[in-house]
Amino acid sequence: MLDAPVDAWYVWIGVAAASAAAFGVAASFPTAPPPDAAGVASTVDSVADCEYAATAEHPLSADEIRIGAHRLGLRGDGGTAHATFAYGPVAPVAAGTGLDAVAHGASPETAFDSPAVFRTAVRDARDRRPEWRPAADRLLVRCVSWEGFDATLVAG
Repeated sequence: MLDAPVDAWYVWIGVAAASAAAFGVAASFPTAPPPDAAGVASTVDSVADCEYAATAEHPLSADEIRIGAHRLGLRGDGGTAHATFAYGPVAPVAAGTGLDAVAHGASPETAFDSPAVFRTAVRDARDRRPEWRPAADRLLVRCVSWEGFDATLVAG
């Protein structure tokens, strides 16, 4: 009377297969949340909407970053996240350039020969196709103005 029915082994195989499938699904979930692209974009927007010179920093918890004139992307262990800037366009800054020096606190007058050269550098940075690159530990945003030309510089 307490014997298992003849088809009980089918039940055990079904339970084992369902358990293996559930384990496979659980193991495929990322181990970390995706980077906070919306928070980074919000920091950029807080500076881009400035009427006066302003600077802001935002910590980055991503392995790679892609900054464009109108949006950014962050990649990390938890996946990829994108966000669009409300104000723009911004000028993504390449390391070691005059714009990088200005983003890190130098005045445009010391980094560039003339306002025209500064404007050209900003426009070229805005027009450059964004590419994934290693992310720094923080994103730096600076709004500067030189002889009536305003620019929001983003270095990350």
